[in-house]
Amino acid sequence: MLLPLAIFCLWSGGMPWALLVLLGLCGLAWEWTRLTGGEPRGPDGLMLQAAVLAGAGLALLGHAAWGLVWVLGCALATLLRVDRPAIGRWWLPGGVLYIGLAGLALAALRQAPGGVGLANVLFVLVVVWSSDIGAYIAGRWWGGPKLAPSISPGKTRSGAVGGLVAAMALGWAVAQVAAPGSGALAIVLAATLSVVSQAGDLFESWVKRRFRVKDSSALIPGHGGLLDRLDGLLWAAPVAALLGLGHLAGLGEYLWR
Repeated sequence: MLLPLAIFCLWSGGMPWALLVLLGLCGLAWEWTRLTGGEPRGPDGLMLQAAVLAGAGLALLGHAAWGLVWVLGCALATLLRVDRPAIGRWWLPGGVLYIGLAGLALAALRQAPGGVGLANVLFVLVVVWSSDIGAYIAGRWWGGPKLAPSISPGKTRSGAVGGLVAAMALGWAVAQVAAPGSGALAIVLAATLSVVSQAGDLFESWVKRRFRVKDSSALIPGHGGLLDRLDGLLWAAPVAALLGLGHLAGLGEYLWR
């Protein structure tokens, strides 16, 4: 049910995409505060909400650089708080960076003109989704040695390889449709984002194991919470935006060109 809505908002851009990003960040910040033992409606939760929403809001208004300054400044401010937050010294600033940079990246990537922003975000989403689905299918079919048994007992090495292959294939396909003639760089980029996405999945599994919970919330019936569904994207989006900044034209170029 959420997938068609996400695609519609991404395709439309503008206000629909802005609302989707901001609502998603609200949910993610609420889950992170709750997951790490804080009160979402208390000072910690409100500080996290303000940090991630304002950062993404600045990017949506075309001021991504100021959004980055805001997110980094909020992370530092929460780290240096005299009155230690209820969820510990590191979890709140960690949440600001973890969620804030992802929201900032998704907003900035979509803002690029001439259809490039749509293609870039779609590329990242397809790579992350195909990596997740490919890993699940390959892991179920072939099984084998565990990837990180102490963190996530269900993940296998064959699943990691399957996710990598699926991401490379579908990422290349999206690049070809968006910009025919795209070369091997699209495959390399897809492989990089797949590895980063799988690392994000493992990170979220580690956090849940650290706090002894199965799901980040019950927001999505049968699937857990937003953090459970978007863990790979939260890592892949900032890396994609960083790679986009490597182009002379900033984020206004195709990521794989």
